[in-house]
Amino acid sequence: MLAAGAGTAYYWCGGTETGTNSPSGTDHTAALAQVAHAHVGSPNDPATWRLPVEAYMPTTTQARLVTETRDQLIGKCMSAAGYAAWKPAPDLPDLGGKTLTDWRYGIHDGRLAAKRGYHPAEGEQKAYDKAVEAGAVDESGADEATLRRCVEQTDGKVPDAQPRAIVQQISGEAFEKSKEAPEVVAVFAKWSSCMKDKGYSSYKQPLDASDDPRFTDPDKVTGKEIATATADLACRDKYDVARTWFDAESKIQRTEIAKHLKEFNEAAKASREAVDKAKAF
Repeated sequence: MLAAGAGTAYYWCGGTETGTNSPSGTDHTAALAQVAHAHVGSPNDPATWRLPVEAYMPTTTQARLVTETRDQLIGKCMSAAGYAAWKPAPDLPDLGGKTLTDWRYGIHDGRLAAKRGYHPAEGEQKAYDKAVEAGAVDESGADEATLRRCVEQTDGKVPDAQPRAIVQQISGEAFEKSKEAPEVVAVFAKWSSCMKDKGYSSYKQPLDASDDPRFTDPDKVTGKEIATATADLACRDKYDVARTWFDAESKIQRTEIAKHLKEFNEAAKASREAVDKAKAF
């Protein structure tokens, strides 16, 4: 329910091509100095914050450009192969978080929480459900071998711009490690105590509340959920949970990126090249 939709935003910045994997000592310090920093847009809106790993990913606009160009090229190839009716699978509408940091640390919109608890906006949920129900049905009769050939042919012209495995790996691992950072453990304890004072004694960490099985039915928002989400958000705001967590994760990401700086710079370069090739068509 809390996963970002197709609109998840990614960003990159310029970087050098130098650097070695797993540097140590002075080499690590030098590598760390080249790593992208986190960025905070609006202090009160986590959706505008940018983690260091996002500097090595394509933006939403860039990723969509590459995807649309690839779909067009694959479509032309399929048409030439005799499958003019072939169409690419459509993107699902956004649901929940719109950027990498939006909802990453939990809810943060008081007005939405007061209406929907931990659920996405009602309109978003309906649009998403409708798209999933419609599905993507290929009525062209194309065989998999032809499609595979067209995809491979397109790969040679405009490569996929999805973040490389190392970038996604560090992003996921840093998030988990951040929960164990001393400052995050401390703020979680304050949040938990705050929630207990409000009558919610079973939650140890913020995401425990949003993951409560009672609140996971996409078609049902209860008064209990709204009350819990409202209390949750008040405790988050009181102790600045999201910002503390974001800062801790950002620090961990920069340290880990420095160990793999060459790979990260190569990932950013590959994404830039994919976008440049897409623009050429």
